[in-house]
Amino acid sequence: MTRIWRETGFVENDPWVIETEEVKAGEGQKPLLSLEELAVKAEESNEVGFGVLIKPADDVRKLEPYLYRLELVAVAFPAFNDGRAFSHASLLRERLGYTNELRAVGDVLIDQVPHMLRCGIDSFAVTNETAIKRLTEKRLPEIPHYYQPTARDAEPGKSYSWRRQAKPAA
Repeated sequence: MTRIWRETGFVENDPWVIETEEVKAGEGQKPLLSLEELAVKAEESNEVGFGVLIKPADDVRKLEPYLYRLELVAVAFPAFNDGRAFSHASLLRERLGYTNELRAVGDVLIDQVPHMLRCGIDSFAVTNETAIKRLTEKRLPEIPHYYQPTARDAEPGKSYSWRRQAKPAA
């Protein structure tokens, strides 16, 4: 079972669906489109409120012309050792200026959630039972120090002053 989690807690009745051969978006639900499907739909209509699923091999920069039309971008973590979605999230937040919902889907493990939050991911499709249990108990692992700037600033005293710092927004 997949549960959607944000820092405020678990979300009920999330409308977004990753469609497969067996699963299709039903009444009141919205499909997460592939990058190719998004390009086709965007050409066909002037709609806004799309959701898109970015896979590890996708070029996230291809979303740039559509960002204002997107309600949700889901970045796929197909395995715990595939970190390309971290780069996708950072690019979306820091370079492309995406401000709407950014969701982690796939192999979302509890020890990676703090890192995902720092990259700008703000919702999580969680299937791992241990992760669900720990999130329910509000037990996120701590990261005592950060070495690099990210989309989300560290709490005061949590970074190394001699490391490079994120540039303040102009």
